[in-house]
Amino acid sequence: MKIKNRFLPFLILFVSLFNLSPAASLQAEEKSRIDLKVEAFLEKMAGRWWDMNVPEEDGEALYRIVLENKYTKALEIGTSTGRSGIYIAWALSKTGGKLVTIEIDEGRYREAVANFKEAGLGNYIDARLADAHQLIWELPGPFDFIFIDADKEWYTNYAKALIPKLEPGGCIAAHNVYERGWGRRGYGGGTAGYFDYMKSLPEFQSSILPLGSRSLAVSYKKK
Repeated sequence: MKIKNRFLPFLILFVSLFNLSPAASLQAEEKSRIDLKVEAFLEKMAGRWWDMNVPEEDGEALYRIVLENKYTKALEIGTSTGRSGIYIAWALSKTGGKLVTIEIDEGRYREAVANFKEAGLGNYIDARLADAHQLIWELPGPFDFIFIDADKEWYTNYAKALIPKLEPGGCIAAHNVYERGWGRRGYGGGTAGYFDYMKSLPEFQSSILPLGSRSLAVSYKKK
């Protein structure tokens, strides 16, 4: 059946507005496939995360930070068995980015790599079995998102080493951070000192997110 000429311009406009190009269609299909695979994996693993992984609520917060700011160059210190890395890399799969994550314990590292693969995010993660105390100095950067969840006494040292490699507009997030005065835990583990340090830097805007655990500190480097 032939289409009358007077309707042809409207049809062309409709196709241009609502039809995806083959490349865009394939990209959307890939993102949908990854979403389904990650969601299925996280559902399967619910209640089975050990080895100092972040709570679900904090993982979702990391996902939102990366996605909403369109970060693409992420670094994680302290992989554990991969829960936080999965949330970060999931967001990066949508922004076109990649995560470098560092773990010093070989057992946790191998389990994390297997989890990344099963979640369908292996292509978005560069997992390193290494001592972050040394490797952070060697990584060239730059980064626009950094997540610290390792030895608490070293949080300030990690920040000092990585701030020069953080792009303006970038974010450093740190787990298990308690503001001084929040009780006994606020004075232990070095995290209160870390938060004091980040708040003292005029080029950063630092706060602790109002999550259930109230322990995810975020510091945004001003543009």
